[in-house]
Order: sequence, then C-alpha cells, then structure tokens
Amino acid sequence: MLSIYVDGDAFPNLLKPILFRSIERLGLKTFVVANKKIDIGKSENISYLIVDAGADEADHKIVEMVEVGDLVITADIPLADRVISKNAHAIDHRGELYSIDNIKQYLAMRDLMEKIRDSGEMTRGPKPFSSKDAHEFANQLNSFLARHVKSQSNLQ
Repeated sequence: MLSIYVDGDAFPNLLKPILFRSIERLGLKTFVVANKKIDIGKSENISYLIVDAGADEADHKIVEMVEVGDLVITADIPLADRVISKNAHAIDHRGELYSIDNIKQYLAMRDLMEKIRDSGEMTRGPKPFSSKDAHEFANQLNSFLARHVKSQSNLQ
C-alpha cells in the first residue's frame, strides 16, 4: 500500500487540513519527517519522526524509508530527485508533480538560480504561498491518489 512522506520543516499551514482529510479518507500510512515538532493532526495513520538538526537530516531519513510507488511531499528539488531515482513520486507544495521526465529540468534551473545568487546577483525568490497554490496542491494530490490508490486496490 502506498505511504506518504512529508518533508515537514517547510510544510505550509494551508496544506495541513487538505492533506489530513486525504490521509483519513483513504487510511494512508503517513510519515511527517522534520527536525522539530510539526503537527498536521492526530491520527493513527500519521507517524511523526523528529530527526537530528541539520540541513539534510530529514531528507536522508525520507530517502532511507521511501519505497517504490510511495509519495513524498516536498518543495526540496534535490530531495524530489533522490526520491524519483528510487521509483517513488514527489509533489511540491504548489501542486507540481515531479517525474522522471521533468525533475532534471527543475534541478538544472534550481542549480542555475543558486549560481546566480552565489555570484552576488539579487533574485526575487519564490512568490509568497497563496490559497491558489493550496488549491493547485489539493487538485494534484487528489488526482494522484485517485490514480495510484485505486490502481493499488485493484492489484490486491
């Protein structure tokens, strides 16, 4: 059965009730991984894992645990790349579904922007998270779960 992993350190509050409803409706085992306490709701389906402080500790734990076909929710493009290389799936907070077909392009753009910033150039950064972004996330999550949870239940 599909499990969900949430990169919890930067998970937007607007998405918590959206994700919680999906977890409860479908009874999906979910792991919220962060280096501090993050609460998206109380449920027997949700496990909260607190990792050591450090830039990539939550990412390492998610990659260690994720299995083929699982879903990771993260805005961290390098983490999404690592997850996809394990034949799992990744969705970002704005509803972008990362895939084998597009992740290298996102990674290249991220690396380019990082080089531009490192050279001293001022960049705008991402736009503020909005209710439109939350809506896009909800649509993508529901679409993904409809395809993947249904196909898994047909196999059992």
